[in-house]
Amino acid sequence: MNMKGRESGMPDEAHWASFFNTEAATEQLLGTKVHGNVIEFGCGYGSFTVPAARRTTGRVTALDIDLEMVGCVRQKALTYDLPNIQADVRDFVANGTGVDAGSQTHAMIFNLLHLEHPVNLLREAYRTLQDGGVLSVIHWRSDIQTPRGPSLAIRPTPEQCRGWMTEAGFRAIESVDLQNSCPFHFGLLARR
Repeated sequence: MNMKGRESGMPDEAHWASFFNTEAATEQLLGTKVHGNVIEFGCGYGSFTVPAARRTTGRVTALDIDLEMVGCVRQKALTYDLPNIQADVRDFVANGTGVDAGSQTHAMIFNLLHLEHPVNLLREAYRTLQDGGVLSVIHWRSDIQTPRGPSLAIRPTPEQCRGWMTEAGFRAIESVDLQNSCPFHFGLLARR
């Protein structure tokens, strides 16, 4: 069974890109340099994959269930000469990420925690991270009108996400103010 997430409706890429300053947001969430590997759950068009790859000393494993999205990210890796991007088609909700436990320094779960079983997804992120590894989460806000995103009824609040992250084992959960880079989103960081 194809576990494509509850439909969030991906618009065309130019429209999608207008909702974020991905360079600024990636710097806020990942910092200027990540020493190690990054895993991205649901890479979409690679809006965050490319700035993450520019900041990491290791590999960015960019996963998406949509072949077209993965093809787009692979093309960007070539266009921007970023051989450290490995984009793969994968149903990580049903089958996990396929990466070794403790092999990642940073995990990115962006616009995905409206899925049916968010704690399972967060547990898989936790499994992939080394001790002290960082999880970054962003999601569409539910307290304001936004130009896109899943229906308000299934959008999690920051408090719900914090609860799920804690349940999955994460600690030191902190909010990140994305007002200037992603005004329609909230951000959270946590450690394994």
